[in-house]
Amino acid sequence: MIDSIQVGHEGDPDALTGCTVFLLPRGTVGACEVRGGAPGTRETELLRPKFTARTMDAVLLTGGSAFGLGAADGVMRFLEEQGRGFPTPSGPVPIVSSAVIYDLDMGKSDVRPDADMGYKCCLNATAGERREGNVGVGLGASVGSALGRKMSTKGGFGIFAWGRGDFKLEVAAVANGFGDVVGEDGKIIAGARDGEGNFAGVEDLICSLSKEPNSEGLNTTLVVIATNARLTKEEASRICLQGHNGIARVMRPSHTRYDGDTVFALSTGEVDFPLDAVEVLAAIGTASAIRSGVMKAEAGGGLLSARDILKREVK
Repeated sequence: MIDSIQVGHEGDPDALTGCTVFLLPRGTVGACEVRGGAPGTRETELLRPKFTARTMDAVLLTGGSAFGLGAADGVMRFLEEQGRGFPTPSGPVPIVSSAVIYDLDMGKSDVRPDADMGYKCCLNATAGERREGNVGVGLGASVGSALGRKMSTKGGFGIFAWGRGDFKLEVAAVANGFGDVVGEDGKIIAGARDGEGNFAGVEDLICSLSKEPNSEGLNTTLVVIATNARLTKEEASRICLQGHNGIARVMRPSHTRYDGDTVFALSTGEVDFPLDAVEVLAAIGTASAIRSGVMKAEAGGGLLSARDILKREVK
């Protein structure tokens, strides 16, 4: 991530669940846009442009469905110990925005990220964290659940980075969507599989099924777009919109009523850079980070990885 942003992962590889924290420098401007029909979030409404809080202290992406939101308590405890937070007469209150993915059916459903795991995430956080795939919140991710989780492909945590001169933009994403993930050529690289293990094509399935798909609110693509460009809260909100455009480029379909698709935009405000360029890069970077997440993921939870499936198709 941006040099001044620390990233930490923690998880349970056996239970296939975990969380990922982004600890932000003081004064970081934040925004958020939720477009999926089944989100699980905490402290995201205050990131809208006209609300009081202009800056934030951390973002947490976590597994465990709504249970996993409790991991943010550990992040708040860590930040309180550092004296971080929105100033109040009784002391600072850390602003920690969180969003969850559903992974309860991937490993052990009674093991979820909690306050202790969130705290450990913060202890692990460094500026040089670059791992992708089956790490942190990506441990229990999968994509293409239209035929049920068992017929989906393993998802994961992915990163995109771009810079020119002093300007930097990075995107982190966890792909856990209802739809398929497609490559730049439009071909499916991860998603729902048919009885023979081949990609079934979620959009075609939806149009041909005579009943509702076998999925209810069990999916979510989460994205964090960070830049050192100076942005207002309103401008950061536009970056979120472009992040959702990036999701739509790569997830087919995206933003369904089964998904909780959520995008955060963060500005550390260190350099000037054209807003239009930041918006374009946000969309490109989101699509690239999602693709990277599924391509770096390893098989787990009884699911094949995208690389496993694509290698078999080549043969």
